[in-house]
Amino acid sequence: MKITSIETSIVALPFDMGGPPQLFAGKPWTHLEILLVKVNTDIGITGWGEAFGHVVNASTKTALDTLVAPLFIGRDPTNINGLMRELQQALHLLGRNGPVVYALSGIDIALWDIAGKLANQPLYRLLGGGVQKQLTGYASLLRYTDPELVSKNSGRAWKRGYQYIKLHEVTREAVLAAKDAIGADVKLMLDTNCPWSVDESVAMARIMKNDGLYWLEEPVWPPEDHAGLAIVRREGIPIAAGENAAGLFDFKSLFDAQAVDIAQPSVTKVGGITEIRKIIALGEAYGVRVVPHCPYFGPGFLASLHVIAAMPSNPIVEVLWMDMEANPFNPWVQAEGGELRVPQGPGLGCDPDPAILERYGIGSVTKIQ
Repeated sequence: MKITSIETSIVALPFDMGGPPQLFAGKPWTHLEILLVKVNTDIGITGWGEAFGHVVNASTKTALDTLVAPLFIGRDPTNINGLMRELQQALHLLGRNGPVVYALSGIDIALWDIAGKLANQPLYRLLGGGVQKQLTGYASLLRYTDPELVSKNSGRAWKRGYQYIKLHEVTREAVLAAKDAIGADVKLMLDTNCPWSVDESVAMARIMKNDGLYWLEEPVWPPEDHAGLAIVRREGIPIAAGENAAGLFDFKSLFDAQAVDIAQPSVTKVGGITEIRKIIALGEAYGVRVVPHCPYFGPGFLASLHVIAAMPSNPIVEVLWMDMEANPFNPWVQAEGGELRVPQGPGLGCDPDPAILERYGIGSVTKIQ
């Protein structure tokens, strides 16, 4: 069995976030772009993956098309561990984080999709999980800045059934606005996206110490300052981080520094399912909770569902708070009453709807063979 070709394409899906579009890398964010990876084999089985992502898609796609994908042509798609070990090492001089690793992540997810289809098993079963049909989601709100919009959207998320809600804000005023709009038993998280120095982070942690945050996510700039993050953790609010960490050994550094209570590897960034499994096992060895980071709506999200469904700890699933015009992977990327269904078909359990791919595709499909 051999890989005969790899196809890459981007779909751009319009969405409504419940307020004015936020700026993402300096541009208004009005469409969710998904970089899709399709791996074809000589026996007709195909796998779908997703490589990170969002506004860096053009760079990741270039790395995929010109550098990473050609190295997989003619190789055995079932040798996932061997291929990923070989090609991570072969490409390491080009960076251990960023578009090259994102590209590897997308192909790795597609290879696991193929593995599940070959075994005629949903991926979570292949990963050692028991029968799992439903997971608990948390609403991950985008940044609004305006406390009134924070309150409005937090209340809407709660009324839709979410018992866990995460803000992307940087003020206590926003936290209090959300708390006033939701039930007293709802868990509230705050993701600040690395805005503060260590001293500023400590000061903010002290201000919010009695606000009942379920976790405080990435308060420190830069995210590589694990020692600084450990200092903030001593203030008593549970600390979450890891979406910017570069694979297994970066997480080991986080754990050695005792910097986090909750580790957040992202399957489309760290090297795919192969690498995230290692990080989950490492977290278990260190006694650190692992809650995968997954603000996606394509194969990266589906892969996260399966990885989480195979975990005994049953962590909550991140669901970006937005209403999308359409999605080629519906209904599996939609939460109902704050709950998500786990696909039961083989592999990821859902190939994309070709009509939606055609309607919302941007640019051309690139085929590497």
